[in-house]
Amino acid sequence: MKSLKVSFYLLSICALATSASGAINIDTVLVGDAGNANDSTGYGGVSYDYHVGTYEVTNSQYVSFLNATGASNTHGVFNASMESDSRGGIQQDGVSGSFSYNVKAGFGDKPVNFVSFWDAARFTNWLTSGDTEVGVYNLGGVTSPTNADITRDATAWAAGGVAIASEDEWYKAAYYQPVAAGGDADSYWLYPTASNSVPSGAEANYNANDGNEPDTIADVGYSDASYYGTFDQGGNVWEWNDAIVSTSARGLRGGSFDSTDALLQSSDRYGLNPINEFDFIGFRVSSLAPIPEPSAYAAILGCLALAIATVRRKGRGTL
Repeated sequence: MKSLKVSFYLLSICALATSASGAINIDTVLVGDAGNANDSTGYGGVSYDYHVGTYEVTNSQYVSFLNATGASNTHGVFNASMESDSRGGIQQDGVSGSFSYNVKAGFGDKPVNFVSFWDAARFTNWLTSGDTEVGVYNLGGVTSPTNADITRDATAWAAGGVAIASEDEWYKAAYYQPVAAGGDADSYWLYPTASNSVPSGAEANYNANDGNEPDTIADVGYSDASYYGTFDQGGNVWEWNDAIVSTSARGLRGGSFDSTDALLQSSDRYGLNPINEFDFIGFRVSSLAPIPEPSAYAAILGCLALAIATVRRKGRGTL
């Protein structure tokens, strides 16, 4: 029993050490009500509780990723349009091998754009393992893998890995509200603002033509919230989800700052080649657990290995 206590002590010390890091923070909300049925569209049923990004991934968060992994921009995770385009929010400095990245003034809380599905996958892998190629999506060093070959690694996901929100996870977070909690008659709203009414330009960032919309990408948190407390799932930027829509397309939902209200509705879905990078596309993340800072994963895994080794040295009989 003594060796087990030592192991718990080591893990406690590790937890204290890693809690002080936190170079990146991703707010999430818990999406409960596990086992809900699909909407009439065939989407939204999720058999487990999970956490999903409260907001779209921002330029500030993506810059942390770039500075940790993009010194040579090996897989093109930085797109030059992030700097050159007026709607891009990130600047690259230096030369290949020592690139560094900064957020443009006023763009830190705007959603990152000009990201492909593979860029988003590498970001979530980094959150999971600290390595862009290993995590919930095992990419094997291939910049643009064969689309249908890349699915969630079940082991990494079950262990608390971070993913691009699946279509059902995204849909449920956006549109679901149980009838018992004041939801619509079928527990699904038409818009991700907890309503069946067309949102105004002040309630969601899209092309409402009512004079209240910003007419460009807004800081995250602009829209009215969904039932679970997510923002901007209608408008601002389209969001990748990890559905394989076809052999050459991944899922997109939510519409953007220049969309009509129809594109914000639960009935609307699209697929796009995962290599595409546009000013109107971003993403949000999901996980079975709250999302820690990437270096914490490596530290926790190392401490866990140390704790296990301590138990083994003391002998199995001590348990």
